[in-house]
Order: sequence, then C-alpha cells, then structure tokens
Amino acid sequence: MNKRLTRNSLGALYVVCLLLSVGFLFSCGTDGRHFRIEGKFLNLNQGEFYIYSLDGGTDGLDTIKLNGGRFVYEVPCNNPTTLVMVYPNFSEQPIFAKPGKTVSVKGDASHLKEVKVNGTKDNELMTAFRLQAANASPPEIAKYAEQFVKDNPASPASVYVVSKYFVQSEQPDYKKASELLELVKEAQPKNLHAVRLQQALPGMKATAEKADLPNFSARDMNGKSVSSATYKSAEVAVILQWASWNYESINMLRDVKRISRKAGGRLKVLSISMDAGIPECKKPLESDSLLWPNVCDGQMFDGDLTRSLALTSVPDNIVLQRGRVVGRSLPASNLRNKLEKLLNVEN
Repeated sequence: MNKRLTRNSLGALYVVCLLLSVGFLFSCGTDGRHFRIEGKFLNLNQGEFYIYSLDGGTDGLDTIKLNGGRFVYEVPCNNPTTLVMVYPNFSEQPIFAKPGKTVSVKGDASHLKEVKVNGTKDNELMTAFRLQAANASPPEIAKYAEQFVKDNPASPASVYVVSKYFVQSEQPDYKKASELLELVKEAQPKNLHAVRLQQALPGMKATAEKADLPNFSARDMNGKSVSSATYKSAEVAVILQWASWNYESINMLRDVKRISRKAGGRLKVLSISMDAGIPECKKPLESDSLLWPNVCDGQMFDGDLTRSLALTSVPDNIVLQRGRVVGRSLPASNLRNKLEKLLNVEN
C-alpha cells in the first residue's frame, strides 16, 4: 500500500510526495500536541487500514485496526501534515491533520468513494470535492480540481489537489499546475510543499515523454557508482522513487522485480529511497531480495539525483526506452502494463 516522507516535503508528490506533500500528524489531546481520527464503517466489521504521512510528519507506515466497524487512531502531532489512509482495496483517503484536532471518518466499505471526513474545514472541503468528483469524467474532474484550488488557495488540500490531478496524473498539465501553484503560494507563502512542487515543474517538463534522460551520476548505498549511461543504453529501463514507509512504492518495487525476472535481464532498474538513512531502507530491499542499484543519500527530496530528475513524490517513476522517456509518474497498474508491453512479457 502507497506513501511519502521528506524533511521539508512535497510529498512528494509533494510529493508526494510532495507530494505527495502534498503536501500527507496525528493524535488528539487537550495538550494540542496530538491529532486523532475516529472512524466508523458499515459492511466492514473487522479489518485493517494503513496510514502514512505524505510529507514526513509521522514515522513510517502504521496500521489502523477495525473492531466492530470502528477505530480510534491517535498520534503525536506538532505541525500540520497530510496523512494518507490506504483502504483494503488500495484506494486512498487524504486526511489533513493539525495539532490538537479530531476528525471523524464515516462511510460504507462497499462505497469508499463516498467516505466523509468531518471535524476540520480542510477535511470537509476535501470531502465535498471528492464527492463531486466521484463519478465524474476525467475532463470534469480536472475542471472541478481547478475550481477547487481557485476557491481554496489557502487550504493545504489545494496542494494535494494540484499534485494529484495536474502533476501526478496520467496526462499531467504542468502549465495549469504552475498557474494554480502561484495562487497557492500567494495564500500560503510558507508552504514548502507548494514551493518545491513549483520548483520541480521545469524539470518535469524537461523529462516529460519523448525527452532524453538527463545526465547524472551518483553512488548507491553500497558505495558503487551509478550513472545515466547505464539507463540510456538499456533496451528498457525504469527509475523508481520509493520509501520504506510507503506501501504503494514497495509494491511497485515488487512488481518491477517480477517483470524483471520475466524479461531475463533486459530491464535495467534504479531505485531512489526517500528514507532518512541506509538502515531504514535496507530492510525492505533485503526482505524482497531487490539487488539492483539503490541510492539512499539521506537528503530525501533535497537529494541531487531526485532534483535532477524532478521526482517529486513517493512513489514516482520514469520509464525509458533506449534512453528516451516514454512514461513518467505512472500509477502502479499503468507502470506494470507499460513495462510488460515494452518488454513483450506476459502478465
């Protein structure tokens, strides 16, 4: 299941990531240092949800357990942050957390698009937007998303909306994202996620589909040199940005491993970890026997490689065919399909 961590955050996108950050702490208490989520679901008596911070406000991936269709989740929260709750069907629910606040999450497990989050203005705004967009067509969703940001530039939900619907979408609109982020930055000048996301847009355009992979060099977590030359010369290559606390990104790594095995060495892979240090990212790699080069410089979204490739979220990705970008920021299913088609391997 998919998340994002960053010292300043996009979170990703941003990213994230951004992204993410998009700008995505908990626990509620009278001391004002916690944020609390109280949940109630119909048609789901027992189960588990996953939750993570889109912008590094909490430590890693956590689990929410339902009992009798209810749950209470509370964690330390010193600054506003964006959380992402991952449901059993892998769909996601953004939750905007503030110190000392409590929100309620209510819905029917058979209609997760209609889940409502109440208790703070930002969450209620996002709930209204999600319900509006639930059954809309992609052009309609883009129209609703643009109007949402214009109506609510001071809300952190607007950063999430720009990242999700104009940057991390299957058909990104970087020009519109830049226009909307100008509004957000004017209303939220200290929102680092918005600032970083806009700073990354030129790099995203430069590495959009049909562009050449930029030159780069780095060292993986074992101290070995990696460079763009390896990935430019490959028949097919993929660069993945991930984090140990982001379930979706770890699933992407696993998908790529399966495809790589089927392709018999024709797929070149580079992964970039957004973890704060090598110990954090090492365990998932070792447990899944992922042996390709992995860069983990501890700089998260400030890392030179991440910046040069304009990767703004967790997860994020760039797909290459003979050095030319043929896919960027693809959702998990699209990434699988793209790689399988390029490599002519069966699902």
